[in-house]
Amino acid sequence: MNTIRSLLFSLWLYLSMPICAVGLSPALLMSHGPAMGVIRIWARMVLFGLRWIMGVKVEVRGLEHRPTGGALVAAKHQSMLDVVAPFTFLDDPCFVLKKELMPLPFFGWFAWKTKMIPVDRAAHAKALKDMVKHTRDRLADGRQIMIFPEGTRTQPGVPGDYKPGVAAIYRDVETACHLIATNSGQHWPAKGMTGFKPGLVVFEFLPPVEAGLKRGEMMKQMEERIETASVALLKT
Repeated sequence: MNTIRSLLFSLWLYLSMPICAVGLSPALLMSHGPAMGVIRIWARMVLFGLRWIMGVKVEVRGLEHRPTGGALVAAKHQSMLDVVAPFTFLDDPCFVLKKELMPLPFFGWFAWKTKMIPVDRAAHAKALKDMVKHTRDRLADGRQIMIFPEGTRTQPGVPGDYKPGVAAIYRDVETACHLIATNSGQHWPAKGMTGFKPGLVVFEFLPPVEAGLKRGEMMKQMEERIETASVALLKT
């Protein structure tokens, strides 16, 4: 039965994207707001299907720590849901993503229109320099910069390999780093579309890492807080 439900949800997920992107494509000719609105509609459709097809409910905690206006946000990354859900609970999220995703139909169109930040991982120093510049610009626009410090999805309970890129941005833009823990991988598989499990996914905002810390201390606090809280959520 769970396999059938997973297949139905996969169909819902992959049909919802072109339906929204094509049906609401005039938003691509408008300003940032309408284009972001299309992404929000799509994200809500995904969460609706997740709840009623797969029995997975999404809850957001720690709202007292949720940033408004320009902010740097480092989040635990366990599943595709970590990319979808923030569009429903942040004011104007801007993801740092691989440049290879930008040419993709539907996804790439709206990523380009809403000025997500593409990163060329092969460019190394130049990539970091460009990422910092774009981050400054998006922060000035009042957006929440979403970055996954691990760089890729990890299994629940497995410590991530935190990359220093986020610390470089944190240092150069001289701002606090907001944190999000999650247990999303318990209910949405990191890979494949047949490992969904009913239950509760929590995205929890944690107290931010204050601005001005040395790189090593910033990385230590960020990793310890995110990992500790994410492990604790596995018991939810």
